[in-house]
Amino acid sequence: MGIYTNQKSLSEALLSNNSCKKIGFVPTMGALHEGHLSLVKKALKDNDCVVVSIFVNPTQFDNASDLKKYPRSLEQDLALLDTLDANVFVFAPEANSLYKDNVSSKKYSFGSLENEMEGKHRKGHFNGVGTVVNLLFRAVKPHSAYFGEKDFQQLQIVKKLVEIEKLPVQIIGCPIVREANGLAMSSRNKRLSAKQFKEAAFIHKTLLEVKKKFGKLSIQKLNEFVTEQFSKSPNLELEYFEIANEKTLRTSLRKNKSNSYRAFIAVYAGEVRLIDNMKLSTW
Repeated sequence: MGIYTNQKSLSEALLSNNSCKKIGFVPTMGALHEGHLSLVKKALKDNDCVVVSIFVNPTQFDNASDLKKYPRSLEQDLALLDTLDANVFVFAPEANSLYKDNVSSKKYSFGSLENEMEGKHRKGHFNGVGTVVNLLFRAVKPHSAYFGEKDFQQLQIVKKLVEIEKLPVQIIGCPIVREANGLAMSSRNKRLSAKQFKEAAFIHKTLLEVKKKFGKLSIQKLNEFVTEQFSKSPNLELEYFEIANEKTLRTSLRKNKSNSYRAFIAVYAGEVRLIDNMKLSTW
């Protein structure tokens, strides 16, 4: 496993490796867990070698405190990747190197995708995501890139980005990996206390109830149900719950049998913001 801190050294390493005919890419912000490993394993299965980026992107944070507190554990990340014993290249650039001394976001127009859920609550977030993913794709030049469905809205944004920038990259979404208690695996989980970690399982439990009730209750009633459930959980603060059209991500007020739907949720456990989502069954 090689570790590279700039585009030139990474490119030279990939070009000199004769086995790297087809390159997979897994972009991460570090603090790796089994969810990340599942993406890397999928990428290894599909490609000759895999690049994993470890880069905490400053332009996608609208909260300076959140950026400062985001978990960083490069040594542990490298040790975890080393357990795969595979053709993995780690790209861990500095911000000024990746952004070429201009650490700022490019403004994109992602249409309705950027104005829902996370876009409503995190100003400029998706411009930051689009900017860094574009830079990483151009640095790595992968054939395919792998993203977890926990960040489902981000996955759709990246697909749109590829269209806008006309990038020759296949975007592959991978299923959410969960803790034993159902909580979606996330780097932010490392900031939870043992008590918060246990209580946060309520998020997944609530989504399962929504899925179960989706065929019987209206969207309005489901929204009311979720709000009521979280009002009974004093240590978890519901930021938003929305049922959206899975394709357009527009918030839905009523169901239409010709559409597919997904439930999206964001919850605070103390200062830690957790997101999750779940595909809803047809009725």
